[in-house]
Amino acid sequence: QLQLMESGGGLAQPGGSLTLSCAASGFTVDDYVIAWFRQAPGKEREGVSCIRTSDGGTYYANAVKGRFTTSGDKAKNTVLLQMNSLKPGDTAAYYCATLRSDQCPTTFKGGMIQLNPDEMEYWGQGTQVTVSS
Repeated sequence: QLQLMESGGGLAQPGGSLTLSCAASGFTVDDYVIAWFRQAPGKEREGVSCIRTSDGGTYYANAVKGRFTTSGDKAKNTVLLQMNSLKPGDTAAYYCATLRSDQCPTTFKGGMIQLNPDEMEYWGQGTQVTVSS
């Protein structure tokens, strides 16, 4: 059975770091792209990052570019999201999601390249990240 499970969320201070993990089971990540989304109370779900683990190709939202890094570990069938220089605005529930594709589902919207959550096929349960002093 295809499943995704996030872990690694918690409380961090502004400027601190957290690393989230998305463990995949029931499929091989090489055949899929895996994305991270987040949703804060009162806000719309937004795409954070996406990775094509077969060759390491990545996408990052402008809000996190330069601070977050996503990577894949093929041996462990896992995708990581390393979050550095955390800000209070990063506080949200973070979800990983996957699609059987060799391309991240991006679209040009609002003058930016954004991930389309409607294209994702499977979702994890989410993990909470809170950034506060």
